[in-house]
Amino acid sequence: MSKGLPKRSEDYSLWYNELVKRADLAENSAVRGCMVIKPYGYSIWEKMQAELDRMFKETGHTNAYFPLFIPKSFLSKEASHVEGFAKECAVVTHYRLKNSEDGKSVIVDPDAKLEEELIVRPTSETVIWSTYKNWIQSYRDLPLLVNQWANVVRWEMRTRLFLRTTEFLWQEGHTAHATKAEAISETVQMMNVYAEFAETFMALPVVKGVKSENERFAGAEDTYCIEALMQDGKALQAGTSHFLGQNFAKAFDVKFATKEGGLEYVWGTSWGVSTRLMGALIMAHSDDNGLVLPPKLAPIQVVIVPIYKGEDELQKISEKAHEIMQQLRRVGITVKFDDRDTHKPGWKFAEYELKGVPLRIAMGPRDLENNTIELARRDTLTKSTLSLEGISIAPYILDLLDEIQETIYTKALNFRTSMTTDANTWDEFQDLLENKGGFISAHWDGTKETEEKIKELTKATIRCIPIDVKEESGACIFTGNPSNKRVLFARAY
Repeated sequence: MSKGLPKRSEDYSLWYNELVKRADLAENSAVRGCMVIKPYGYSIWEKMQAELDRMFKETGHTNAYFPLFIPKSFLSKEASHVEGFAKECAVVTHYRLKNSEDGKSVIVDPDAKLEEELIVRPTSETVIWSTYKNWIQSYRDLPLLVNQWANVVRWEMRTRLFLRTTEFLWQEGHTAHATKAEAISETVQMMNVYAEFAETFMALPVVKGVKSENERFAGAEDTYCIEALMQDGKALQAGTSHFLGQNFAKAFDVKFATKEGGLEYVWGTSWGVSTRLMGALIMAHSDDNGLVLPPKLAPIQVVIVPIYKGEDELQKISEKAHEIMQQLRRVGITVKFDDRDTHKPGWKFAEYELKGVPLRIAMGPRDLENNTIELARRDTLTKSTLSLEGISIAPYILDLLDEIQETIYTKALNFRTSMTTDANTWDEFQDLLENKGGFISAHWDGTKETEEKIKELTKATIRCIPIDVKEESGACIFTGNPSNKRVLFARAY
């Protein structure tokens, strides 16, 4: 199955694209720039959704749904917001088709022009804040904590499956608060929720930080983020949480009556993660043999493959396999018994290795005689024989899956640590970018001009100003001007 998969060291981009397709995660669609997420890929996204949705609800948020279409005039109400998204918007101008004169095709009916064009949502701040005006009158209506699971469209010229497509799936939270302090607290809380999800479930170590002014969300006063490092040394923004201040409340005249009897604009936040997390999951952990999936997000955590000759041997192995499956399922482990007679065991081993199933159990006649099973770990590609004498298999497998989860995280953390380097001069900075990559911790003078010039010359951007950064006197690597802290630079997806 994985034969011929390109090597990461030779062509990382080709390796990624081929792996996404061969592991049955997604494929390009008939619509340019869009993707079809295949059942196996979507099942991983569903597990991500389920865990995130649970975490959102535990922090008091509820789900709603808002329109796909946004009146063009809405985007004009917040100047920096429209400027940030104007070049990516898909616009609906007509509402009807009709048959062509020769009857062989359909054409846009010129008489069906919309009075006002509609924008296919690139993000939902404007349509949601226009709705919040009707929902919020008093301090009693606050805080308003809403999330929606949806699709968005941002017109892309160069696309890559999961990482950058014209249409993608995501969630977007939009909250309204009575005070600035509450809104900032919400923004930080959701950044922490994303970080906890990435590290606990994706086994993906992340850096929590604040974006520079150049990199923050259009229409936000501050953008908090989590940044991850991929195996090719490039960074990937894995989630963002925005403090919107009162910008959208003022744009859509969303005010509330205070306890003291006054009238004030509410304070807002928005935050989101998308199917880009699928790309992060693949690129952070997988190898030249295929996917490596953390058990907590794997659609199949354990697969049992019988090795047999003839129906009699298969029947006996099946009985034992079903006994094991029942025990594993009782403790919440997802397990599959692959007794297909259309493929040989070796082909199945390669298939499940390619698809990243964390643990494979092989059982043959000799295993039945000896009361043993063969265990193969996907993360380390190691095999071992386990005697079932005197042990309860479910707790053993649960512990082993936890160990695999932790091993995957530790490997990624060690990689990030080894690929995070201080640079103190411009020459050092350029050398690291070209010959090592990864996160570069360096002083910056805090100006947009310097940041833009560094990006222009190197294609590296400030990924974030880390939350836990320590103040230290230094000199900007580019201008030599004074700086009181280091920021993280990297080339990024």
